[in-house]
Amino acid sequence: MIPTPLHDPAAGQPASGRRRAGLAVVFLWFLIGGLAHFVATDAEMRIVPPVIPWPRVAVLVSGVFELLGAAGLLWSRTRRAAGVGLFLLTLAVTPAHVYMLQQPELFDVPYTLLVLRLPLQAGLLWLIAWSTWSTWR
Repeated sequence: MIPTPLHDPAAGQPASGRRRAGLAVVFLWFLIGGLAHFVATDAEMRIVPPVIPWPRVAVLVSGVFELLGAAGLLWSRTRRAAGVGLFLLTLAVTPAHVYMLQQPELFDVPYTLLVLRLPLQAGLLWLIAWSTWSTWR
């Protein structure tokens, strides 16, 4: 069998259908999110808490890391490291979500969605860990 991003015989067993689907969700989440940092930089900068210096740099650097992490998910040899990086990156951007929740009047987003964003963040963290840190590579 020819090695592919989701099956590398030398690295272990192929991914289950559910893990493969989870990995696809994580990949798309960070690919689209990473691209958004460059396509909608000004909009992304608005959610950076004021205590973070250089919001443009923060947005662009986090966008680069999101794209690198998404790319790293494609190969079994880099998948676990990419998962760890994306997990840590997700934790690092959580203050932006808390800031939006604390200052909802600054954002044109329904408050209910802001409240739901933190549990969604927890679910994303779980999905990253489950789909990238498992025994399959």
